[in-house]
Amino acid sequence: MPILFLVLGLVLFLGAHTVPTRPALRGALVGRFGQTGYAALFAIAALGGLVLIVWGYGAARSAGLTGSMMLYNPPAWTRHLVALLMIPVFPLLAATGSTSCIRTIVKHPMLVAVKLWAVAHLIANGSVPDVILFGSILAWAVVDRISVERRGVQTPPAVTGWTPRDTIAVAVGLALYLAFVFRLHLWLIGVSPV
Repeated sequence: MPILFLVLGLVLFLGAHTVPTRPALRGALVGRFGQTGYAALFAIAALGGLVLIVWGYGAARSAGLTGSMMLYNPPAWTRHLVALLMIPVFPLLAATGSTSCIRTIVKHPMLVAVKLWAVAHLIANGSVPDVILFGSILAWAVVDRISVERRGVQTPPAVTGWTPRDTIAVAVGLALYLAFVFRLHLWLIGVSPV
């Protein structure tokens, strides 16, 4: 049953985040509910989906499903690889909304961060709930990236050379990374990465 809630949460959360990749559907929803109504529906679906994901995944872990429903058994050293792969994730997230050299080089830093996060966690977690969670989010990020290219979404003007915004993104990102490694991951997820 926990996996059902996890899947339902993913459908809601990723479904809401897939609507912008379909301009005609998004336009129809905005036409019907208005921009504010559309934004409210998006927020409700995304937040409801996130709550179900967290609850379903947590319940699956509590029920021992992440230990008993193994598709593959990653070796212990993969935890070190995850720690390494996660280092750029938070700076990329911090660079998402800014005009910066990082954004110029990466183009869509949030999608790159989500893909890195998902791949890193798939490497070190081989249970059915893990593969459902991280695999689904990875698949969505790949589809969204393709959609961004096909829709011709504009990126901010190119920036040449390192800027103060890049320095801020790296500093904030690395501080968040350290906070997650030493405190927040255990507090939010219930698993210590160290």
